[in-house]
Amino acid sequence: MSLALQKTLESSYVMPAFGRSAVDFVSGHGMTLVGDDGREYTDFLAGIGVCCLGHGHPALTEAVTRQAEQLLHVSNYFYIEHRGQVAALLSKLANDDRDGARILADAIWAGREDEIVAAATPAEGEQVWETFFANSGAEANEGSMKLARLYAKRVGNGGNTIVCLRGGFHGRTLETIAATMQDWLQDSFKPLPGGFVACTPNDVDELTAIFDQLGSEICAVMYEPIQGESGVHPLTPEFMHAVERLAHEHGALLIADEVQTGIFRSGKPFAFQTYGVKPDIMSLAKGIAGGVPAGAVVAKKEIADVFRPGDHGSTFGGSCLAVAAAKAVLCELVRGAYDDHAAAVGAYLALKLADVPHVTEVRGSGLMVGCDLDHTMTDAHDVEAAMLEDGFVINATGAHTLRFLPPLICEQADVDALAEALAKVLA
Repeated sequence: MSLALQKTLESSYVMPAFGRSAVDFVSGHGMTLVGDDGREYTDFLAGIGVCCLGHGHPALTEAVTRQAEQLLHVSNYFYIEHRGQVAALLSKLANDDRDGARILADAIWAGREDEIVAAATPAEGEQVWETFFANSGAEANEGSMKLARLYAKRVGNGGNTIVCLRGGFHGRTLETIAATMQDWLQDSFKPLPGGFVACTPNDVDELTAIFDQLGSEICAVMYEPIQGESGVHPLTPEFMHAVERLAHEHGALLIADEVQTGIFRSGKPFAFQTYGVKPDIMSLAKGIAGGVPAGAVVAKKEIADVFRPGDHGSTFGGSCLAVAAAKAVLCELVRGAYDDHAAAVGAYLALKLADVPHVTEVRGSGLMVGCDLDHTMTDAHDVEAAMLEDGFVINATGAHTLRFLPPLICEQADVDALAEALAKVLA
């Protein structure tokens, strides 16, 4: 169907919650998206960090097609094929056990049950991480906060306050908006749920003062290792280690929102691993199933086990289709060493952007990169529109900030083409 038809119907029947660019993408392959008019675009947004294997990847396409032919949904009242395998693989990845994850992924992909059991069996002293499957990042964050508060009530310090960082973003439900310390997102929906305190990112003194004042009232600190929606702003190692020290001194937990930073985007399985600071709980979504809606709460076993039947739930979470897609995506990423690839190509992207005229700063890790433009330039949203006209899909997160979240299959040649086009637009 044509773009004109979609615009006509959506203007009448779809709620106007989004401002949309005037393109109707109808197909894609690899790094390429194709519009309804047949024009091709190079994708440096990947559905906001979702399509980590690009478009039309054969492993994901085959897995989704096969599962759709067999079974789409039965509910969480029953065991579901692939769900346990995906959870076991997430546990290996949370431990940054690259060799163990590779052995398990090979066994899962080959369907060798004895080898899967052997590879999934924890070694002595190995931290086990358990997973609750959800459908989105907002749901995963809600589940993470719910688990932290329940843990504090049943076996922890009894607190119910969660410290969150200004400039962060955790979703658009009322609870996750309350945790998102940005007035422009909150003001229209007040009163919001309580129990949240704001801290300036990377301000150790302010964080210390909050803990000095509230102490054991704090059950958790929730953070994105790299704040994405505000323009790709990494937390500092000093701040991350202060979060860990203060939280654990007061019996509070660490919740890492890895919705955008996770699943190899940062050059590690999860961005927290670039700091050497382990959270107690993390939330996942976006790239976990390559485009099929899926999310997850992943927590250390001793914390996850406070959940009892009935404490939490989801009709669609961990559906047959979602976990089949997640299995295909995770096995492909692990077996293809995409952590190394994302780190190398991401470093190249950062270098190329730094050489583009009018770019004043480049930030990020792996293939999650943002750059600021000097104030002689027009609004970054105009740059985004001009790049789309030139055949590149990018994203502006503010008046002077661009964000790049390409599929993890991105190559240096794609980066070269992007940098050349961006330099022409900015000139």
